[in-house]
Amino acid sequence: MSLKAKIEAIIYAAEEPVTIEQILSVTADEISAELGSEPSEASLPMAVVESDGHPTESDQTLADAKQDAKQQRERSRRRVREVLEELVKEYDSREHGMEIRQVAGGYRMSTKPEHHDVVRSFAKSLKPPIRLSLQALETLAVIAYKQPVTAPEISEIRGVDCSGVLANLIARKLITTAGRKQVIGRPILYKTTKDFLLRFGLKDINELPSIEEFEKLTSAVQSDLFVEDRIDMNGVAGASGNETAGEQQPSTPHEEHLNTKAAS
Repeated sequence: MSLKAKIEAIIYAAEEPVTIEQILSVTADEISAELGSEPSEASLPMAVVESDGHPTESDQTLADAKQDAKQQRERSRRRVREVLEELVKEYDSREHGMEIRQVAGGYRMSTKPEHHDVVRSFAKSLKPPIRLSLQALETLAVIAYKQPVTAPEISEIRGVDCSGVLANLIARKLITTAGRKQVIGRPILYKTTKDFLLRFGLKDINELPSIEEFEKLTSAVQSDLFVEDRIDMNGVAGASGNETAGEQQPSTPHEEHLNTKAAS
């Protein structure tokens, strides 16, 4: 992937404006390789100061190394600015519905103001976000990894009764029945749905993250994992108000549900 493509991806993925320093922090090696120089983070030589306090050859070497590192850092900044200017120019074309703008000291990708109406209409047509409790999330995880699975089996794994949670997940169309298990009592089997794949951004069940990754995810986000593609309704309403005043505000990919990042 080219440096330009990486910077473009970083700006698209970020919810807040991205600064040049933030871009440098993750692309330093690529930029250094492109410029044909050592990374600016390379360790500097140790200075040796003699007892009389006079500057030594090592002091001069250290000063030169620091100056080289400073110059390299500035060259890297210039290179990032060049790439950003190229991206801004490319997105300024009428062929693009998005633009990259400088906002609050950083760079941010958003829809162009002239497309605000169609984006707002599209956002309103989308399903509202789904928010699940940690209990529902854990139950859904058991079904996803063990499917088809019965309610008693789920309760045994979780250690609590899950009948109420199952009803909630069915109502949200994240799970469905999958026949009955051929054992005494013939309990109902449960499996995930197509909606589950859509909300997770998965092609199929084989793309599920590992159990360890899923546990880290649940501990980090708890009850707010399943948000299909975020939409800030307050932002939409605010934009509508500005529109009356004759000013249209661009929407970010996150605000208009155009962000297709998976929640995995």
